[in-house]
Amino acid sequence: MNTIDLTPLYRSSIGFDRLASMVDNALRSDTSSGGYPPYNIEALGENRYGITIAAAGFEQNELDIQVERGVLTVRGRKAEDDKERKYLYQGIAARAFERKFNLAEHVEVVDAEMRNGLLNIQLVKEIPEAHKPRSIEIKNAEAALEHKS
Repeated sequence: MNTIDLTPLYRSSIGFDRLASMVDNALRSDTSSGGYPPYNIEALGENRYGITIAAAGFEQNELDIQVERGVLTVRGRKAEDDKERKYLYQGIAARAFERKFNLAEHVEVVDAEMRNGLLNIQLVKEIPEAHKPRSIEIKNAEAALEHKS
């Protein structure tokens, strides 16, 4: 696997310390998960996003969603009660899975629902007032000196 040199980015960026590990984890997990289960990521509005995961065969209580340190993790584990079934053919994959999604700063999971075998997760980016752009007035040093005299 090739490594990516992010040194030029660090010369002009501040506070992106976890970017290298995030890229590395994304490259590693994308190849290890084998594409199961399939999922979509959508932009639903200016600051709204949705993740839809095809979780066919899973019950709501067999799915777990957690957010920790900017990483959304979705896990699925089938209950053991299906061992008694004798399939002639089993085309619906019901193996355990774990999917991880890196969340940008201020992106929060606000809702999750299971409908028709699809797990829908709603996310919103809510930027606090303190982090929104603001204008800084530039004072004229000469004018300030004239007012003092």
